[in-house]
Amino acid sequence: MQQTVSALLASGKGILAIDESTSTCTKRFQEVGLESTEENRRAYREMLVTTPGLGRFISGAILYEETLMQKSNGISFADVLKKQGIIPGIKVDKGTKELALFPGETVTEGLDELRERLKKYAALGAQFAKWRATFSISEKTPSCDAIHANVHAMARYAALCQEQKIVPIVEPEVLMEGKHTIEQSYSVTRKVHQILFQELDRYNVALEHLILKTNMVLPGYSGKKAAPEDVAEMTVKCLLHLPAVLGGVVFLSGGQSDEDATRHLNVINRTYKNKVPWRMTFSYGRGLQREPLKLWASGNKEKAQKMLLLRAEENAKASEGML
Repeated sequence: MQQTVSALLASGKGILAIDESTSTCTKRFQEVGLESTEENRRAYREMLVTTPGLGRFISGAILYEETLMQKSNGISFADVLKKQGIIPGIKVDKGTKELALFPGETVTEGLDELRERLKKYAALGAQFAKWRATFSISEKTPSCDAIHANVHAMARYAALCQEQKIVPIVEPEVLMEGKHTIEQSYSVTRKVHQILFQELDRYNVALEHLILKTNMVLPGYSGKKAAPEDVAEMTVKCLLHLPAVLGGVVFLSGGQSDEDATRHLNVINRTYKNKVPWRMTFSYGRGLQREPLKLWASGNKEKAQKMLLLRAEENAKASEGML
């Protein structure tokens, strides 16, 4: 597991998240006028994983279960990635559902038969996994009950992963929808992290073999926009409360524009890279795929791959504060 953590957090690289569920992928395809058939999804993800040179900037790729089973010219996507030096990973949660008796709040499901699924995924080549939970900011949310319900499941997931020698990525995402301020985002993100790491400790999860995938500390979409320097300061201030032994931190793009996601990552590392005990890099989905998907949908595979490579390179440089 230590080798996997070190490889995933290699200098000048980040993680590509192509683990959208079928329903989410369908929404993305609809936006560009594509039908979401299994073959279209396979062909799209084939374009991504076969991008020449991608391994120069991408250390790992999070796959959806359907994608882990798919092939390119008879070769599994997992093996295609490995040939480029990219570690295959797998999203294992079953998505968010309404939390009973807590209006407006969700809980992530997927613990049922997870041990058996992890064994199957490992046999198919997955070396790390991911579990996501979401938290909305409003006058009444997130409640402590919703936080505890989600991080309890997340800690059990992480323990099951490590039992199978699979590196867990835990993704507690504080959503950007709303009018909340950057200060409110900081407060909620810190609270979620604090309760999460208490629960991870309860379940004996080895933090050095765990990666945190987290939101940057940002104001809500409808709130007052913050300067990149303020985002960087508040994000790192929040993270500095985490245990130094943690394997590392990767940021999600969280619906930011491609430019903002890259800019914020660059300022964070340019200013604070040498002031934290762990590496801070990216694990972007839309932040890397948005433009390549448009190009691929228009029938230009080569341009789509070049755009993916460009976005990966830009964020790889940003992960070192070198843009």
